[in-house]
Amino acid sequence: MSGKLKIREIAALTGVSISTVSRVLAGKSNTSPRVKSAVLDCAKSHGVLREMSSGRLLFNTVIVFAPSRAFDVRTDIFYYKVVQGIRTAVAAHDVRISYCAIEEDDSDISLFLKRINDPAYETVIIIGIDDPRVHELAAEIGKPCVLISCTDRSMRLDVISPNHHLVGEFSANYLIAQGHRDILTLMCLRRSTMEQRLNGIKGAFSSHNIEFDDSRHLVATSGFGTVEAREAITTFFAGLNLDQYPTAILAGGDFMAVGAYEALESLGLSVPGDISIMSMDGFNLAEIHDTLLTAVHVPRDELGEEALRLLQLRMTRPDAPFRTLLLSGKIAVRDSVKRVGSKKITAAVRTKTHGLYGN
Repeated sequence: MSGKLKIREIAALTGVSISTVSRVLAGKSNTSPRVKSAVLDCAKSHGVLREMSSGRLLFNTVIVFAPSRAFDVRTDIFYYKVVQGIRTAVAAHDVRISYCAIEEDDSDISLFLKRINDPAYETVIIIGIDDPRVHELAAEIGKPCVLISCTDRSMRLDVISPNHHLVGEFSANYLIAQGHRDILTLMCLRRSTMEQRLNGIKGAFSSHNIEFDDSRHLVATSGFGTVEAREAITTFFAGLNLDQYPTAILAGGDFMAVGAYEALESLGLSVPGDISIMSMDGFNLAEIHDTLLTAVHVPRDELGEEALRLLQLRMTRPDAPFRTLLLSGKIAVRDSVKRVGSKKITAAVRTKTHGLYGN
C-alpha cells in the first residue's frame, strides 16, 4: 500500500474500530497497551507517523530517573527545575510521570532494571546520571529514551544538554573582552559536564594567548553551595599577596557567586570596584547584596520540553539516527563586572540581554 494510510485503513488492518485508531493517534490513554501497540506498529510500518504533528504525544507514560537531590529544591535547584520543566511540558497532554531516584555514578542497577522494565512505562528520561551501565542497559532495553545533561559515549541514545563547553568559552571570552586577564575560575568539577565547561574556559584563554595555570586560575569545590564557595575563596586569597589578586572571578553557579562575594566582602574588597564576579547559571539570583549579577543563563527550563520532542521523534521514527541536541544560553549583562585596562572603568550596561555569539 503506498502513500499515507487513512484511519479506516489502519482500523481494517489491525481489526480495531476507527474511533480506537483515532484515540491512539491523538495521544489518548484510554486504550489497552496491546491495541495501542498494534495501531502504532501498523502506522509506523506504513510511514504514517513521520508526518504527524508533534503537538500530540504518542505516549502516555514516562519514567524519570535522576539523582535524589534533583527532587529537592534545597539541594539541587538546577535539576529540580529541569524536573519541573518536564512536568510543565506534559501538562497539556495525557501523560503520566513517575520518578525514580538513583545515584549518578554508582547506580542501583537492580532498581533501575526493575523500574525501566515495568510495562507501565512507555518512555524514559534520564537526568544527570553518568553511570555508563545505566546508559548501556537503557539502549539495550529499547524503550524510547532521552538523556538530559549526560553523555552517551556509545551513541545509542538521544541526548539533550546545555552546551557546557560553549557556555564556559563564551563566559571567559566575555570577561577577557572587558579587559580581564587574571581570571579565577570557581567551579565544582564532580561531573563531566562541568569538566566540559572548564575545557571551554581553557579554550578561551588559549585563543587569547593566556596560559591557564590551575594553581592560579582554578579553585575547585566539592559542591555548588554558598558556604563551600566562600570557604574556598577565603582560603585561596589567604595565600596571595595583594598584587596577585585576580581582577575577576568566574563562578560555576549563582550560589557559588554569593560565596565568592561574601569572601571578598570579608576581606574588605568591593564588587565590582576591586574584583568583578560573573556567574554561569543566572536563573536563581538577579543580585547579590544589592549588586546586580552579570551571568550567563544556562538553558534549564527548556530541557524538559525538548526532551519530550526527542521522545516523540523516536516514537515516530524509531530507526532514525540518534541525536545529541546542545542548547546555547544567554548573557544578562548587569553591574557585577567592570571593564579594566587602559579604558575608563565603567559599570556594565544593566540588564541588557544577548544570545551567545550574537544569537
